[in-house]
Amino acid sequence: MYYLKSEHSFDSAHFLANYEGKCRNIHGHRWRVVVEIKSAALQAEGQQDGMVVDFGELKKDIKEEVDFFDHAFIIEKNSLKPTTFAALMEEGFRIIELEFRPTAERFAKYFFDRLAERGYQMKSVTVYETPNNAATYEEDSSGTI
Repeated sequence: MYYLKSEHSFDSAHFLANYEGKCRNIHGHRWRVVVEIKSAALQAEGQQDGMVVDFGELKKDIKEEVDFFDHAFIIEKNSLKPTTFAALMEEGFRIIELEFRPTAERFAKYFFDRLAERGYQMKSVTVYETPNNAATYEEDSSGTI
């Protein structure tokens, strides 16, 4: 089995609604997203002969997915009061509402699924919210958690 690893990062703010602790306050992270794909075989012809995939393509796809969140305020849908949300929007802040709580664990699964939808045979995605704290998502061989 061959494994390729590539990473990209983004900066954003978020908070954890209904959380008792420091993370209930708005704070920022430099999120680091490490993607691993796999393949049992290499391509056997053309420009990508001897490769799983061109690293340039893999990096471009990861960057597109990750850069969407760069320099945004990421929130779980309906986690702000409507007046607060409206005031932030009126000020022109870039807010991304997600259907899930924006944790490293949920982001790991999110990026795993997004890249799988692009056709990659995924091994895992690890999301660091700090240099020392990360969450990894991978599926077992049967395709379940």
